[in-house]
Amino acid sequence: MKKNKLIISLIDNIKTLIFALLIAILIRSLLVQPFYIPSSSMEPTLLIGDRIFVSKYSYGYSKHSFPFSPNFTNQRFFFKNPKLGDLVVFKTPADNRTDYIKRLIGLPGDEIQFINGDIYINGEAIKRKMINQIVPIRCGKLKLETNTFIETLPNGVEHKATYNKLGTLKNTKKFKVPDEHYFLMGDNRDCSKDSRFLDEVGYVNQLNLVGKAQIIFFSNDTIKGSLLKFWNLQNSMRLERTFMKLK
Repeated sequence: MKKNKLIISLIDNIKTLIFALLIAILIRSLLVQPFYIPSSSMEPTLLIGDRIFVSKYSYGYSKHSFPFSPNFTNQRFFFKNPKLGDLVVFKTPADNRTDYIKRLIGLPGDEIQFINGDIYINGEAIKRKMINQIVPIRCGKLKLETNTFIETLPNGVEHKATYNKLGTLKNTKKFKVPDEHYFLMGDNRDCSKDSRFLDEVGYVNQLNLVGKAQIIFFSNDTIKGSLLKFWNLQNSMRLERTFMKLK
């Protein structure tokens, strides 16, 4: 009798764990997913060590909405068009597995080009205003002195972007964004692998969109100390970034 009770108890516990796991997968796939920022490509907007929440429902759902991107469909359901300036998490077209986060700069049909360091969208230079400060920005193990600008996209969305003070990307070819694709760039303009690099990232298909970054829920400066060094958290935690809304 005791053995039967133990078996029944074990089965109930397994059922509870499976149910909890299914609920977690549904929340992660359909509502909100946490992400960690491991690189400096989005500085100054996102810093290494930021942990963010991404809304999965913002652009509808595809196979990339689910863990491990199961290949059960090549369609997107309940699709909503992203907007210029959105902070978009997507699967890189190169492998359809790696998660990147970049800012949406070009919509389907748009023409993007750098001319003398300025970004042109459909032949018009975007407005930008320099902030009177020189900010050291990370680029791998290096630190770059950068000029920081407030850029205004054609739809009125404003965001910060930095350019290497000692020389930035001056001129590029003209990028024509294909149908159902998007052009995304890092805010750290001279230290970002993004749609400008056609062989490595390139234009991002709408199927590869994962979600929209909404908020920073926690941030820890990994240079000053890891989370494992709990005795140093008071020095490494960026409390001022907790629950910061992203834009």
